[in-house]
Amino acid sequence: MWISDKWTDFELIDCSRGEKLERWGDQILVRPDPQAIWNTPRANPLWARPSARYSRSATGGGHWESSALPDSWKVRYGDLTFCVKPMNFKHTGLFPEQACNWDWVMEKIRAAGRPVSVLNLFGYTGAATVAAAKAGASVCHVDAAKGMVQWGKENAEASGVRDCPIRWIVDDCGKFVEREVRRGRRYDAIIMDPPSYGRGPGGEVWKLEDNLWDFVSRTAEVLSDEPLFVLINSYTTGLSASTIGYVAESIFTRRFGGRSESQELGLPVTDSGLALPCGASCRWER
Repeated sequence: MWISDKWTDFELIDCSRGEKLERWGDQILVRPDPQAIWNTPRANPLWARPSARYSRSATGGGHWESSALPDSWKVRYGDLTFCVKPMNFKHTGLFPEQACNWDWVMEKIRAAGRPVSVLNLFGYTGAATVAAAKAGASVCHVDAAKGMVQWGKENAEASGVRDCPIRWIVDDCGKFVEREVRRGRRYDAIIMDPPSYGRGPGGEVWKLEDNLWDFVSRTAEVLSDEPLFVLINSYTTGLSASTIGYVAESIFTRRFGGRSESQELGLPVTDSGLALPCGASCRWER
């Protein structure tokens, strides 16, 4: 398991009975988490007095219960700064377990000894984009949601990389990759965080288990002749890290050589000393 244990502005304090108790800067949040199936004691008094709690509705969705939570605030990770905002369906705009991947991406870019171009697909609010730009790469950030791309620009400004070479693209990632293939445009590295389920602009259904192989195969066509790395993230229940690794080995290693490694992602839990599993990643490098 790759554990993101270098945070100071974020802390997973405890998790139990389908919820997690977190500190985001000065704010204490309680949010649902389906992995926390254990019925351990909630001894920490912060469980009873969080800044906000996300409560699910019996009819679907949910809402934040809060009397004092700000609309947004900032948290830092190393020399990166991110804008946190409570969103619908429990999210905050940041996945702190990805910090170990940001570290890896920045290390690979800085050690390359050459200019590096990165394509970040399903880029969300741009944490990986900001990390890659901070390390000196040029980045093309693609996401279908205009609001998420705008949020990414806010994170870039907060982290001091607003004027770095970042292209912000609002587009369907599959269609964008197809156009890049036709244009002959190439990238040295690819980061992708494809959703478990979604619909394209024409109503096309995306299901990760059914579409990942074809999508990853196509993205291989936009890699340069000397690619640096590919990072694939997955939050799809039942799709193991080894499955993603098999895809990467079959597509990237067979074509370019190199190697891949796949692991669960995790966050350390302060009160128990254990780690909460939070999805999976595959890192391929040449």
